[in-house]
Amino acid sequence: MAYISSYITALLLFFFVDMVWLSTMVSRLYKPTLGDMMADPMHIIPAVAFYLLYPVGLVIFAINPALKNGSISTALILGAMFGLFTYGTYNLTNQATLRNWSTGLTLTDMGWGCVLGAITAASAFWVTSKLAS
Repeated sequence: MAYISSYITALLLFFFVDMVWLSTMVSRLYKPTLGDMMADPMHIIPAVAFYLLYPVGLVIFAINPALKNGSISTALILGAMFGLFTYGTYNLTNQATLRNWSTGLTLTDMGWGCVLGAITAASAFWVTSKLAS
C-alpha cells in the first residue's frame, strides 16, 4: 500500500507543481529561447507518458529509500539528486545537440528539476508516512 500511496501522491504533486512552473515560465524562459522549435500544440501522448513515468523513478530512487530509513531528509536529498540527474541529462543533451538551447536555460531547468524532485519526494514521503501510522 505504501508504494501505491507514495506513487499517487508523487504523481499529483509533481504534475500540479510543474504545471504552476510551466504556466509561469513558458512565456518567460522557454519560448524566448526556443522560439519556433516549440510544438504548438503540445504533443499530449509523450507528455502524459512523462508525467506517469517520472514519479515511478522518484518512488524507486528517493521515496522508498526514505520510507525504509524513516527520514524525510533522505527523501529531500535523494529527490533533489534524482531531479538534478534526470533534468541534467535532458538539458545537457539538448544543449549539446540543439542550436537554440542556452546555458541559462540548462541551468535554470536543472535547478527546477532539483527543487521539484526534492519537494515532490519529501511531500510524498510525509503523506505516505502519515497514512501508514
